[in-house]
Amino acid sequence: MVKRLFRRKFLGHIVEELDIEEHRLHRSLNAFDLTILGIGAIIGVGIFVLTGAASAKYAGPGVILSFVISGAACAFAALCYAELASSIPVAGSAYNYAYATMGEMIAWIIGWDLILEYIVASIAVAIGWSGYFVNILKAIGIQLPVWCSNAPGTVPGAIINLPAILVVLFLTAILVIGIKESARFTGAMVFVKVLTVLVFIAVGISHVSPANWHPFMPFGLKGVIAGAAIVFFAYIGFDALSTAAEETENPQRNMPIGILLSLGICTVLYIIVAAVLTGMVSYKDLNTPAPVAHALSLVGFQWGSALVSAGAVAGITSVLLVMLMGQPRIFFSMSRDGLIPSWICKVHPRFRTPYISQILTGIVVAGFAGFIDIGTAAELCNIGTLFAFTIVCGGVVVLRRTHPELRRSFRCPMVPMIPLLGVFTCAWLMLSLPKITWYRFVAWLFAGLIVYFYYGIRHSRLAKQKKIQ
Repeated sequence: MVKRLFRRKFLGHIVEELDIEEHRLHRSLNAFDLTILGIGAIIGVGIFVLTGAASAKYAGPGVILSFVISGAACAFAALCYAELASSIPVAGSAYNYAYATMGEMIAWIIGWDLILEYIVASIAVAIGWSGYFVNILKAIGIQLPVWCSNAPGTVPGAIINLPAILVVLFLTAILVIGIKESARFTGAMVFVKVLTVLVFIAVGISHVSPANWHPFMPFGLKGVIAGAAIVFFAYIGFDALSTAAEETENPQRNMPIGILLSLGICTVLYIIVAAVLTGMVSYKDLNTPAPVAHALSLVGFQWGSALVSAGAVAGITSVLLVMLMGQPRIFFSMSRDGLIPSWICKVHPRFRTPYISQILTGIVVAGFAGFIDIGTAAELCNIGTLFAFTIVCGGVVVLRRTHPELRRSFRCPMVPMIPLLGVFTCAWLMLSLPKITWYRFVAWLFAGLIVYFYYGIRHSRLAKQKKIQ
């Protein structure tokens, strides 16, 4: 029984799957496309919303260090992702890496964890997009009725959050049509939001007062660490790139470039924005849903709210698109392995995309986004991602020992030190999250194990083919 739980895929078997015509995805992404997708996935809610909340409640001006700490944890994980994505260039991200290194049950847990991450993140981002979109319409004189622009129970008279539903369905249609078209759409959104961020930096830097940086850590080092655990949400997304490895031209070269370059660009922008924002106004004034726009207003730029809202809509749109792209490819990979029903991994005969899993994801996300207020459940995205990062970092160490002969186009430097630092920093941030988040996370994993022992373990392709390593 134990051997069944920890059976692993032969790496050769993983490569063979890429040649099965009915499961083959269209390879069309280059390094530039991946970098744009990465920036599109990372810059969004974090830079426009969480910077203020983390500063006001947890870290003060020390939120700059919070972004450095979170960025370092992501950098360790990104180096490990880059090695595994170039060595095992298949859809499924951390799920497939765990399958090749730690066994089927661990892979299932990671896959189930990633389902939670992408679904909850997509719901939260869609709701956030709706809020900004409604504000923009209000600014130009269009007032949407309360009943169709809010989830039930959030405000009196609310029935459905229609903008959230419509944006999810629209982006789902784009993703069904093709990954290249999705990258082009994301590219346009990335241009708008990066331009917005650069304009804010250019305008705000002339209004920075060093006095606002004192005291630098009003809540102490503990507050900075707690802030790092919160702003980690701002980095969620770069790992979604690895789910597109099977749709990448020359993934051995392009995946490491896309992952590391997008993370590096976004980390620099985050740190600069945090420094300028906390230097413009007191951290005590940043506990607002739109801290960047609020800061511009406080220093006399009333047009700042409209500018940032437009940039936020573009930013959040691209984040939502990449989140919606990542989830179906996890389903696709798990279905191909027999752990969930095989009809889910069907590829569209013309577009060569996993259209059934894409449509299912869109329907689920749209349904929840239209009728619930996700609230603090978004913290589940953080813990789910950190857990996946921990497994990926550990997977690099394991694979170096079990398959030293594997061709690695990109090699994570200083193994095992860098992967172990990744494990340590991610676990450290996980422990800084609220207890209620842990309770929800454990409950979700327990439900997943029930599904695995009821269905997955009996229908696994490895069980049928007896390809046990």
